[in-house]
Amino acid sequence: MKSSRVVTALFAIVPFFAHGQFSKPLEKFPADDERYLYPIYPGQPGSLAGTMGELRSTHFHSGIDIRTNNMIGLPVRASKSGYISRISMTASGYGNVIYITHRDGNTTLYAHLDEFLGPLAKHVRQEQYAKKTSEIDLYFTEDQFKVKQGDTIALSGNSGGSTGPHLHFDIRDPENFALDPLKVAGFPELIDKFPPAAEKIALKTMDINSRINDRFGRFEFYAQRVGNNYVITSPILATGNIGVELVAKDKLASQSQFFGGVNYIEMRVDSQVVFNQAIERLNVAETRTIYTLMDFKTMRNKGTRFYKLYIDDGNDLKFYGASPGTGKISVNPAKESAVQIKMKDSDGNASTLSFRLKPSALTKDVISLEPYISTELTYDVSENTMLVIAKPCKETNNLAQIFTKGTMTEIEPAYFNANRAVYLLDLRKGIPDSVGACRKMIAPKISISIPSGTEYKYYSNTMDIEFPMNAIYDTLYLNTDYVKDASGQELFTIGTRTVPLNKSISVSLKPGREYVADKKLGVYRTAGKGYTYLGGEWINGRIAFNTRELGDFTILKDIEAPSIRVVSVNKTSARFKIKDNLSGISNFEANIDGKWLLMMYDSKSATIWSERLDNTVPLKGMLELVVTDNAGNKSTYRQKIL
Repeated sequence: MKSSRVVTALFAIVPFFAHGQFSKPLEKFPADDERYLYPIYPGQPGSLAGTMGELRSTHFHSGIDIRTNNMIGLPVRASKSGYISRISMTASGYGNVIYITHRDGNTTLYAHLDEFLGPLAKHVRQEQYAKKTSEIDLYFTEDQFKVKQGDTIALSGNSGGSTGPHLHFDIRDPENFALDPLKVAGFPELIDKFPPAAEKIALKTMDINSRINDRFGRFEFYAQRVGNNYVITSPILATGNIGVELVAKDKLASQSQFFGGVNYIEMRVDSQVVFNQAIERLNVAETRTIYTLMDFKTMRNKGTRFYKLYIDDGNDLKFYGASPGTGKISVNPAKESAVQIKMKDSDGNASTLSFRLKPSALTKDVISLEPYISTELTYDVSENTMLVIAKPCKETNNLAQIFTKGTMTEIEPAYFNANRAVYLLDLRKGIPDSVGACRKMIAPKISISIPSGTEYKYYSNTMDIEFPMNAIYDTLYLNTDYVKDASGQELFTIGTRTVPLNKSISVSLKPGREYVADKKLGVYRTAGKGYTYLGGEWINGRIAFNTRELGDFTILKDIEAPSIRVVSVNKTSARFKIKDNLSGISNFEANIDGKWLLMMYDSKSATIWSERLDNTVPLKGMLELVVTDNAGNKSTYRQKIL
């Protein structure tokens, strides 16, 4: 922090929109033909912490993350001439961000800034005070804040959802699609000689008659590095239709801990192209489409982000123009197949991962099945197939009983050994009410199957749910449940958190106990041992809310007010730590002798601090700070500043 503050102090004196001096005169490039300028110390070697197209948990990364050596306050230069068309300041997301529109119609974006400079900073501060808000979004006309290439437009920072000091930089076309800066700008400051690195693959059975190493499901295999390429030496037994997934990263420098995404992936089977991905243009308005490209379930369960090397149902992304089909492999039953995955980064550095698929006929006796430790039945749903696992049971000949709408049928295991028996059910032929095997029963509680691409309304004794058009990517086998524990707390299950939603759904819960309608009561989604506040509106004894996540929900009452801890209060600034234990901070407001005082907020450090309209006027008088949580609980702090 000492070095960060020193850097800020040094560059705070840089004149607003000061022209930079570079080795090549800018006059050589007419305005319409300006090449993009590297925005941090142009002309000096730079490095990145992230690239465009990289897989994030909730979105594709839309630009490049330029490292600032963990410092705040480096001068940020305008990459091309134009005008500042927009600024935004939020406690999350991009934080403090500037948009510059250029003569070619493209816009560059500079995010996670520490502060704006000069007339722009003064104008934004005045607007914050006029609107009495710290979070603000302003648009400008062409004649308000013009800039020339190389002007210092701001100081770099760590604002918003940034996980460390850096500059996020985008190039967007006139349709607001993000372009790859490494391809469009070709910054000479960034030298990349390293090809992408593959960590592992996953093979997934795509239907009930497919197998991998004689099993149904999804299985991961680590790759071995050989030079710049990767291999899986032992052949993998496979049957039927198989999907391949890949964990690969693009190393950004030899000693760097940072990795980028792999935008160019090609897969060949016996030298024939079956899949081709090229991420060169991103629709920033459709961030959740990432859930169709990566394995969402694995990301949720393990935190690992796999590229799907097949085009799954619901995937309308425009990255696959060169793909001859869906990328799903139909295993050749007559011979071993050679699979090669080629990975390439934006600089053309390439590497490959190779493995072999050895055909294997369907078999019921699978010697390699590991012991089944649980005494109960377990189940999982993959695509349209339910997998049920049980201990083998000789006295019933390993038969399982399937109960569907009052009818019982018996089925044999799809495969088994002395350790476990595995049953596969095609849910398109019927959804079981319960399954029994070896004197054990399990009730999946799948209420209904909901097709994608349609509106759907679900009604039950405990909840009503409305799915708008295109809310789900693929057919949803909706499991629901209701439980009330000994303390009276109710838990409502709506699907599983490993299934993504494309749009919010509307839910109305019908509690089994009586509540007195109170703003302090709200719906929360359980998240591990914590809770995420969703709010809700009480209507005729029910509570209605919207959610963009499936999972478990409960109703809680937040009666504890937020905490306020003083960091420092003096004539130049007031700084506090604020925190809420359940519903979260909703808003805060500070006044001095009744006059509104701007307070900025950093959610990462739970810190708020004052910013004066005029820094020559000291803070003086009775300071009052009120912090309110989402349940309406308030805390107040007062102090006289002399």
